Amino acid sequence: MSSIDSLARTAPTKSPVIAADVVRGICRLFARNDIWCLPEMPLRCGRRADLMGIDAKGDIVIVEVKVSRADLLGDAKWPDYLDYCDRFYWGLSPELDRACLGTEAFMPECCGVIVADGYDAEILRPAPTRKLAAARRKVETERLARAALRRLVTGADPHTVQWGREG
Repeated sequence: MSSIDSLARTAPTKSPVIAADVVRGICRLFARNDIWCLPEMPLRCGRRADLMGIDAKGDIVIVEVKVSRADLLGDAKWPDYLDYCDRFYWGLSPELDRACLGTEAFMPECCGVIVADGYDAEILRPAPTRKLAAARRKVETERLARAALRRLVTGADPHTVQWGREG
């Protein structure tokens, strides 16, 4: 049993894990592993990745966060994300039943699994690397950098929000 699973079982009175908790736990795990990411990153296909980041080698990582079974089973848009990353993960709350992620519909050969709460995260299944074409990686890396810089500048000076756009 993983430490995240035991946390879920030993704290039944704890508030349910929400998406923001899962994002924070994953961001902490990624930071320790030199992967830096942005939440809610717009993609060129019109979708929005829950987390999109870049590792020390320049590989792009996307995480789709789920905290409810209905949301996980009802998500038909996630395959669109595979065209924008080298590695794709499901980011789940500890309480969520993960059995469906092993089925063909969830393409386990393409997707990793991370379980997280508001404090930490654990990779249960590493995401296989599916290398993007160099031109696509360059475009996505630049978009991610520009979005990060825009958020930094507009956070420091809200007046600048009116100029440019994210994504």
